[in-house]
Amino acid sequence: MVDTKLTANPITSAKNNPRSCGNLVVITGPSGVGKGTSVQRLLNQVPGLSRSVSVTTRTKRAEETEGIDYFFATKEEFEEMCQKELLMEWAEFAGALYGTPKAWVEKELKAGRDVILEIEVQGAKQIRDRFPHAVLIFLSPPSFAALESRLTGRATETPEKIALRLKKAKQELKQKHLFHYEVINDNLDEAVNN
Repeated sequence: MVDTKLTANPITSAKNNPRSCGNLVVITGPSGVGKGTSVQRLLNQVPGLSRSVSVTTRTKRAEETEGIDYFFATKEEFEEMCQKELLMEWAEFAGALYGTPKAWVEKELKAGRDVILEIEVQGAKQIRDRFPHAVLIFLSPPSFAALESRLTGRATETPEKIALRLKKAKQELKQKHLFHYEVINDNLDEAVNN
C-alpha cells in the first residue's frame, strides 16, 4: 500500500532539481524487514542519492566496513556526541545505540543532494518531529512470520537477541501510521519501485 498524501516524487536527482537544498528521505521499519537491501537498490537506481552512515555502539559484524556500513563508537564516545548535539537523532535498540551524524547530512542537503536515512523507528520519529520537510517511508514485512524467518535466517545473532528484535518489531509495526508512506516488502523489486 502506498499512501497518496504526497504527490511529488520525493526522490529526485539533485542534478535535475534546481533546488538549493536536497530532500531528506527516511526509510524505517522493523529489524530484518529489508531496509538495507532496499536502500542499496535505491542507491544503485537513483542518481544523486546519498546514504547517511550511522554511528553505532554495537559490535562490528565480519562483513561490515567502518565508515561504509557504520561508524563504530564506544558508548562513551556516543554519549559525548549526544551531549554536543552532533546527532540528528539517536535511539537504543537491542542493547546498542545508533545515531545519525548531523554535520554530514546537513552538508549534503545544502549542496542540493538528496540524502536517505536508513534508521530504526525510534530515530525516525525524532526526524519526523525535528525535520517536518523529511519524507518518511515505513517498510513493512508481508507477515510477522516472514519477518521472524528473515531474522532467524541471517544467523548473525543469538536467539535471545532475535527474540528482543521480534518483541520490538511488534511494537514498531503498530506505529506505521505515523509515517507518510507504507511499503510492504513482499517482493524486493516491487518494494523498491514503490
